[in-house]
Amino acid sequence: MRRLSKKTLILKVNPNNPDKGKILQAAKVIRDGGLVAFPTETVYGLAANLLKKASIDRLYEIKKRPRGKPFTVHISRLDIINEMRCEVTDKAKALIDKFWPGPLTIILNSKDGRDIGFRMPKNRVALELISASKVPIAAPSANISGKAPPKTAEEVLKQLDGKIDIVLDSGPTNLGIESTVIDLTVTPPQILRQGAVREKEIFSVIDHG
Repeated sequence: MRRLSKKTLILKVNPNNPDKGKILQAAKVIRDGGLVAFPTETVYGLAANLLKKASIDRLYEIKKRPRGKPFTVHISRLDIINEMRCEVTDKAKALIDKFWPGPLTIILNSKDGRDIGFRMPKNRVALELISASKVPIAAPSANISGKAPPKTAEEVLKQLDGKIDIVLDSGPTNLGIESTVIDLTVTPPQILRQGAVREKEIFSVIDHG
């Protein structure tokens, strides 16, 4: 198991034209079991390789997050949903078509009985990092549970410096508020967290979808 970082590496990247070498460097760290903070359009996320139990254990430990609370899977392509054995329902497709990429997390039911939250961020750095990692990415916000989610790399470091491997610093996030979370595994669908997308916008799509 990887030990906690002694020093967090800060890699500054251009938000509109991120350095490919830095993206690949961070992606390799994720594949190898490390933790990488990265920008999205909402807040900074903390990426871990979902396929490595040690990485997920470390993510829970660092965030001080309750074990029963699963992590959202961040994706760069829709195929991942099917690969994780989840069905894209009509309601999910309507929301994906309207809000993705964007600040909406959609919880779907998998064929093996799990509830899995998915989000496709609207941020070039995030999408390139997720794509380059070539593994499913668990990515909660890059903060200790209960504390304010970070809008800048500096805010990430105030809470997690020395505990994570890399921060990709592309400046402040655009929205500064977390994604809205909707649970489509229940009837009627439920908003579990009000965030950047308003509830009435979501239900106007579902009701007419």
